[in-house]
Amino acid sequence: MSGHVSIKLASERVNPSVASNNEIPRFFTPGEVICGLGDFMRGHGTYLEDNNIKSSVAGVMQKVNKLICIHPLKSRYVGEIGDVVVGRVIEVQQKRWKVETNSRLDSVLQLSSVNLPGGELRRRSAEDEQMMRQLLKEGDLISAEVQSIYSDGSLSLHTRSLKYGKLQQGVMVKVFPSLIRRRKNHFHVFSFGISMIIGNNGFIWISPIPRELTNEVRNVNADTSSPVTEVSKHERKAIARMKNCIAALASSKMMLDDNSLRYAYEESFKYLNVKDLLDPEAMLDVAFLTQHRINDYDED
Repeated sequence: MSGHVSIKLASERVNPSVASNNEIPRFFTPGEVICGLGDFMRGHGTYLEDNNIKSSVAGVMQKVNKLICIHPLKSRYVGEIGDVVVGRVIEVQQKRWKVETNSRLDSVLQLSSVNLPGGELRRRSAEDEQMMRQLLKEGDLISAEVQSIYSDGSLSLHTRSLKYGKLQQGVMVKVFPSLIRRRKNHFHVFSFGISMIIGNNGFIWISPIPRELTNEVRNVNADTSSPVTEVSKHERKAIARMKNCIAALASSKMMLDDNSLRYAYEESFKYLNVKDLLDPEAMLDVAFLTQHRINDYDED
């Protein structure tokens, strides 16, 4: 019994109508010839064969002077010191937690790298080690900063700041890390009633604005003793709408930052019902309108 198999090239899987500066990105598949060796140097995502530079991954070409790289659309998170990440605790070990951060290896959060209850500054004792699960347990979501990188490539995290710590009452959305635009600030509070942590690792946390928050951008969820308050229907709708906007931009491979997400949220009100944003045509429409706003802003 013979069956018909349809194979799509990488270049056919992305709708090119949403492209910045009206440039259609050139996609390369593994093994495809990029150019002759000539005067070019091969970078990440390429290899040399028969005097040709070929792609070793599926992605977009980036050329810096004479260096050619292929930037993969689908890849694990490669951390840098100072990165803001959102992660999930997967294991409590001796004096440390293992955290899933969308990277190749599990990240590590040492007991010495977290704030003790009440903000005490002292050496960690055996009693602190026994109470680790009261601070963080398996399944808990946290925001943290990359403190250092071990020799095997795994990340060492810390939460020694009021803006980092345990996350409660919100929604986590996962996208490719390559879609996150690096900014000086990854903590944002929006006027339409939600706050966000756009993790460099592709994990985005959406939650209501904490009641105590005024003009200062601070994550009060970092205090594990903070009371749990009811999330209003209005806030739930705003969170759901933003979640769908992220999905819309990510499906068109658009870069995500506070500006693009704010534009997408505003343009999404063309669709009054939040669930209508899950329709593929609506997702593409929102992405197109958002890119139009970004282009207009860049021209100004």
